[in-house]
Amino acid sequence: MSSDSFGAGSGSGFQLSRRRFVTGLAAGGVAAGFGLARLPAWAGTAHSMYQAPVLTGTDFDLAIGTSPVNFTGRPRPAITVNGSLPAPILRWREGDTVTLRVANRLPDAHSSIHWHGILLPANMDGVPGLSFDGIAPGETYQYRFQLKQSGTYWYHSHSMFQEQAGLYGALVIDPAEPPPYRFDREHVVLLSDWTDLDPAALFRRMKKMPMHDNTYQRTVGDFARDVRRDGWSATLSDRGMWGRMRMTPSDISDINAHTYTYLMNGNAPAGNWTGLFRSGEKVLLRFINGSAMTYFDVRIPGLKMTVVAADGLYIHPVTVDEFRIAVAETFDVLVEPSGQDAFTIFAQDMGRTGHARGTLAVRQGLEAPVPARDPRPLLTMSDMGHDMGGGGHDMGGHKGMEGGCGANMSGQKGMEGGCGASMGHGAHGTGGGKAPVHAPSEAGNPLIDMQTAATSPKLDDPGIGLRDNGRKVLTYGDMKSLFDDPDGRDPGREVELHLTGHMEKFAWSFNGIPFAGAEPLRLNYGERMRIVLVNDTMMQHPIHLHGLWSDLEDDQGNFHLRKHTIDMPPGTRRTYRVRADALGRWAFHCHLLYHMEAGMMREVRVEE
Repeated sequence: MSSDSFGAGSGSGFQLSRRRFVTGLAAGGVAAGFGLARLPAWAGTAHSMYQAPVLTGTDFDLAIGTSPVNFTGRPRPAITVNGSLPAPILRWREGDTVTLRVANRLPDAHSSIHWHGILLPANMDGVPGLSFDGIAPGETYQYRFQLKQSGTYWYHSHSMFQEQAGLYGALVIDPAEPPPYRFDREHVVLLSDWTDLDPAALFRRMKKMPMHDNTYQRTVGDFARDVRRDGWSATLSDRGMWGRMRMTPSDISDINAHTYTYLMNGNAPAGNWTGLFRSGEKVLLRFINGSAMTYFDVRIPGLKMTVVAADGLYIHPVTVDEFRIAVAETFDVLVEPSGQDAFTIFAQDMGRTGHARGTLAVRQGLEAPVPARDPRPLLTMSDMGHDMGGGGHDMGGHKGMEGGCGANMSGQKGMEGGCGASMGHGAHGTGGGKAPVHAPSEAGNPLIDMQTAATSPKLDDPGIGLRDNGRKVLTYGDMKSLFDDPDGRDPGREVELHLTGHMEKFAWSFNGIPFAGAEPLRLNYGERMRIVLVNDTMMQHPIHLHGLWSDLEDDQGNFHLRKHTIDMPPGTRRTYRVRADALGRWAFHCHLLYHMEAGMMREVRVEE
């Protein structure tokens, strides 16, 4: 699909009010038919909303094509599956073998579907260039694999920016045995972000103007307030450090509601997606973050949420008021609505610029109050592992790093040839208290604007904007797998990888080496190894390893939580174990779509 097909230019003369852009149309969604001027067939109904179809069984025909959508008052083309955005909900059963014939009806672009978090043969994983060649226009590819797991997952394109354009959907795999909890009904709650821009044009804008959406710059008034609170010396020091890094503490997310409309099950906030309940029922909500770039903070005012599964796998139940869900993560939660007829499902973006919302109600057409978004958060030096009073490093005395905060690279040995991974630390707990080892490839690297001295996983930290907000917020430390370490072995070796980037250049990588120039990370079939991730950047990154589970360790290096996506806040060091039990070539990448496309990706090869 060409850039022009999205009409990314400004020549239309269309003016969109700020409120309509953020909240969307009351009836926005996939249009009926294929004429761009047509609104959805249900646009005139009193309480219309869009709901993706549910497909069940073991045999499926899926067609990737284009359909018109209208979320903002401006009809746009989207990439859809069977004409639906989101794509149909696929309902499978553990132990079954499923066959999916995926036809590409796009006229001028290859396509693909990746089954996120699903254990399957490498040639079924759906990553062009690694798993297969992609699906050419007019061709059909048959996926076939046995289901070895149950739970809540999702699927999306792994071809260029098609995921951003609408090619994503929910997966639900029913367990062979009853789950360890009871519920009366369930709803999928799929969160996503939509842009009227051609996603490729949006990527080009990020490369040219990465601060486009960061309009919340600190003012003279903010400076005066900080002086009153912290004093002249501390305030000047803080401003000086941010200035030397050429960064701003308000840069929480690259793209926000100045560009995006946030969707819940394909409905803009004004569309009010509604899930029904009867008072006293236990309702299972399957939350999926299927967005391209957005972290959501989710709560249901008036209801406690009991989290019972993370990334499709059971955890010890934990009851919270709120949770942050990273891109590509899934959480299953139980709620027991009673005492009122409607409750708002409120999902604000991490930067507090917009929100998705829906309603739990006893009947269609009801609404509950929508809370105001929380105050806009600001990053601190401590958030990024640069706490000057707590073990961080001196950012003013290092040379050779663009941005002025590189670390001293001298005397570092034992780096894996070509890919800059630290090897041979032995099988021991690395959960906390160990300084990062920066790879030689980071030294003097023009694609790196900062490094961290992070030594802690911060598993008990709710995250920026969620600390001390008066609500019980879910943390990684709260979640513990309901099962013991399925492997049981100590890792035989260790690899340390740093998440690196340059904000002004919108360049992202592992160890300063973008995907195009990186050697594969090689694993021996059957081995148990430890991956150490250190986030050197001021951004949050959800890291996804295809084909293999990621077994997150606690502060003492013990097995804690099995996931398919590990969230990495700024200035953290987190470790997880991997069992290399799936032969083949696998993708390993940040799941922020534009970060992956800008280079934060590696190939993992599991070889005999």
